[in-house]
Amino acid sequence: MKEDVRHIILGMITLVLLVFVGGISFSASKIESSSDVTIKAVFNQIDGLSTGDDVRMGGVVIGKVTDLSLGKDFTAVVILQISQPIKLPNDTSAAIHTDGLFGRKYISLEPGGDEEYLGSGDAITMTQDSVVVQDLLDLIIGEAKSKRAK
Repeated sequence: MKEDVRHIILGMITLVLLVFVGGISFSASKIESSSDVTIKAVFNQIDGLSTGDDVRMGGVVIGKVTDLSLGKDFTAVVILQISQPIKLPNDTSAAIHTDGLFGRKYISLEPGGDEEYLGSGDAITMTQDSVVVQDLLDLIIGEAKSKRAK
């Protein structure tokens, strides 16, 4: 009988410890996710960019594109979620690039030198639009035709 009571107490202590460890690990994961920063960037043209595309800095993925919408003056408003604990200066610039010639689009961030940092909800004001491959090919063909005509 005494051994049964001891097994029950040991089982209850084990259960309490498991619940305690599970609670600590859950609260630690909530702390990490709350460090995400949401930033807005306004572009004139975002051809090919979509929700879920990468946000990179120095080639390293630091976040994702979470929302695309049409803003005032018919501009494209892109919401970026930065998940790395990085302080971005206020004069950070954003550009839309492509992986290879016909790969997926991503946003590349270039930090500036400002001593104040972007916070959640702030906007990146210096942006470079997406390059449309068809427009680029038309430009190259046009240049070649004009040189040939001379």
